[in-house]
Amino acid sequence: MTPDTASPIIAVEHVSKQVRDSTGTLTILHDIDFTVPARESAAIVGASGSGKSTLLSIIAGLDVPTSGTVHLAGTDLFALDEDARAAVRARNVGFVFQSFQLLANLTALENVMLPLELMGRRDARAQATEMLGRVGLSQRLGHYPRVLSGGEQQRVALARAFVVRPAVLLADEPTGSLDFATGATVMQLMFDLNREAGTTLLLVTHDREIATRCDRQLHIEAGRLVAG
Repeated sequence: MTPDTASPIIAVEHVSKQVRDSTGTLTILHDIDFTVPARESAAIVGASGSGKSTLLSIIAGLDVPTSGTVHLAGTDLFALDEDARAAVRARNVGFVFQSFQLLANLTALENVMLPLELMGRRDARAQATEMLGRVGLSQRLGHYPRVLSGGEQQRVALARAFVVRPAVLLADEPTGSLDFATGATVMQLMFDLNREAGTTLLLVTHDREIATRCDRQLHIEAGRLVAG
């Protein structure tokens, strides 16, 4: 879908997250509030354990805040049940994870075809083949994840994320499992694809060099937004 450029495509509204354990209540996120306009790139940065990945999961509707809400592409995610949130994600969001999250029993081509097939697209094979060519894997269509390098697996993950032309791309430490040179190549490809597709990019990273390539940085410290 085409985002409404007159309003933010992501609006995080006073989000807090608390969990209880045997020692009492732990607050992971404290009253987080910000917006991201369509087509902007933003990096969520902070130390390990600061709440970055929890925040990204809430923005995706994969985790539920204790208080506050998130509007994604104009929809209040937490006014919906889990199935409806999943439908909003399918229409609007692509994901790239540190651990790639490819299905081991599917080839590279089948992994990229899957989200299109779930949408009922009859051109899934052609679109997936084209996108894998775009990320330089035309010769690896029939290969399974186990025989692909880490960089190749992440490029398959990028192809899978972008093949549905999402309004929003969410990336959680996308180079965390890669060596420096491979990570740099993957990040260049991600920024290139993002610019070409006009997607809004929100990524979690501990790498300040990657963060500075984004239009904006959101700094999280001990669950609080301190800058951005």
